[in-house]
Amino acid sequence: MAGEARWADDEIAFAGAARQAGMVRAGEVSPTELVRLCLDRIERLDPQLNSFRVVLAERALLEAEQAEARLKAGEERPLLGVPIALKDSTDLAGELTTHGTDAFPDPAPADSEMVRRLREAGAIMVGKTLPPELAICGFTESSTWGVTRNPWDPQRSPGGSSGGSAAAVAAGLVPIASGSDGAGSIRIPASSCGIFGLKPQRGRVSLAPDLEHWNGLSVNGCVSRTVLDTALWLDVIAGGSEEPGAPPPPERPFVESARTPPGKLRVAVSTAAPRAVAPPIVSEVVRGAVAETAELLRSLGHETAERDPEWGTIGNNTASRYLRGIRDDFRRVPHPERLDRRTRGFAAVGSLIPDAIFERALRARQADAARVNSIFDSFDVLITPVMGGTAIPVRRWEGRGALWTLLGMSRFYPYCMPWNHLGNPAMAVPAGTAADGMPLSVQIVGRPGGEATLLSLAAQIEAERPWADRRPPIS
Repeated sequence: MAGEARWADDEIAFAGAARQAGMVRAGEVSPTELVRLCLDRIERLDPQLNSFRVVLAERALLEAEQAEARLKAGEERPLLGVPIALKDSTDLAGELTTHGTDAFPDPAPADSEMVRRLREAGAIMVGKTLPPELAICGFTESSTWGVTRNPWDPQRSPGGSSGGSAAAVAAGLVPIASGSDGAGSIRIPASSCGIFGLKPQRGRVSLAPDLEHWNGLSVNGCVSRTVLDTALWLDVIAGGSEEPGAPPPPERPFVESARTPPGKLRVAVSTAAPRAVAPPIVSEVVRGAVAETAELLRSLGHETAERDPEWGTIGNNTASRYLRGIRDDFRRVPHPERLDRRTRGFAAVGSLIPDAIFERALRARQADAARVNSIFDSFDVLITPVMGGTAIPVRRWEGRGALWTLLGMSRFYPYCMPWNHLGNPAMAVPAGTAADGMPLSVQIVGRPGGEATLLSLAAQIEAERPWADRRPPIS
C-alpha cells in the first residue's frame, strides 16, 4: 500500500472521509487501495454485523481506477477516491432500492440527486446499507434481511432507520455513509453507535426523486466519524432542493464553519420531552450525559441555563404526519403482500387517521414552530437527550404488533421527531460511554438554518472530548 511505512490499515480505515480525501490528494494512498481495504474489512467483519444489503465490489474497483485516472489528469474533487456507502433507501442507477424489503423488484432507472452530487465530488459507492422496512423503526431488523447489529455489542441494535450505515461507519467498514432522517433516523443510529450525525435543515438537501417523503418530515444527510467529515459531505450535497421555503445557501462553506470557533453561545438545557402516545422514558445516565455536556460548555465560556421548550400538543401533530407518511409509502409498494405483518400494521394505523386530523397537523406546523422556536429568542442552541438510554437490545419488540412497537418507540425515542416536524437542524454528538460500555450521546438543536453554528460547536466539543479514535470490539 502506498505510504504503508507511515500508515497502518486500521489507521486508514478509521481516518474518516476528510482525512482519506487528503491522503489521496497527497499520494499517501490510492483510491484502489482504499476500496480494497473497505472491501476486505466488509468481507471479514460484516458477517457479524449485517450492515450491508449489497456490496458492489467490481463496480467500486472500476470507479477507483477511474478516480486514479482523474488524479493523474490533475482533477481536484472534494471526495475524489473516497469509498462511501449508501443507505438502501437511496436510488443508485441500475441497482435495487429495497427500502429494507423484498417488495421492490425493479432497479432504479437513475441516480438520486444526492448520489449525482456525490459522484461529481468523486466519491466511490462500495455498497448499500440496510434500513428497517420502509425506514419506519428506530431499530434495523426485518424478516427479509435479518438483524443488523451494533459493533459495540452485537446483542444491541445500531438503531434505525440508518442502522446499517451507522454500524458500518462505527466499525470502520467505510469512512462515511448516507442516511436519511424522518423521525430521528440519522441521530438515533449515530447515538447508538458512538459516531456523529447531523440532520440538516429541511430543504437544505434535495430529496429528488422523492421530493416530499413522509409529508416533508424526511431529510437527507450522513453519519460520520468526525464533524469535519459531515461538513464536507454537506458542502457536497447541499443545494438544488425544490422544496418551498428551502434555506438560502450558507454564507461560507460548512467545512469553514467546522474549522472556526463558535464564539460565546447561549445554551438552553432540557430533558423534558413532548408526549406523543405515552409518557417518555429517560434514564439517569442520559440525564447525566446532558448535564456533563452542559458543564463542558460552561468551561468553554458558553452561558448555559435550564429551559424547556413550549412543546404544547406537538407530539400529536408529529405522530399524525409520521403515520400518514407510512401509509402513503405503503400504497406505493409494488408487492405489499411481501412486507412484514408489523409494517402492514403501521400502514393500517396510518389509514385510520382522518383527513381532517392530518390536515390540521400540517396547518399546525407554523404555530408549533413559532411557539417552540421562541426558545431561540433567548438561546442560540438547545441541548437535549437523543434517546432515553443507550442502544436497545436487538429484537426488543420482535413479535410485537405495530401499536405495541409504536408505544415503545414513542417512549424511548421522543426527542428527535419534533425537529423533523419543525424542520430545524439537529445533531447527535458523542458524550462518552455508559457503565454498560455503550456509547452516550446528546442532541444539540439549532435555530432554523443554523447548521453552521451546530458544526462549529460540535467541532469545539470534539476537540475537547475526542471520540473518533474510539474503536468498538467488532472492528
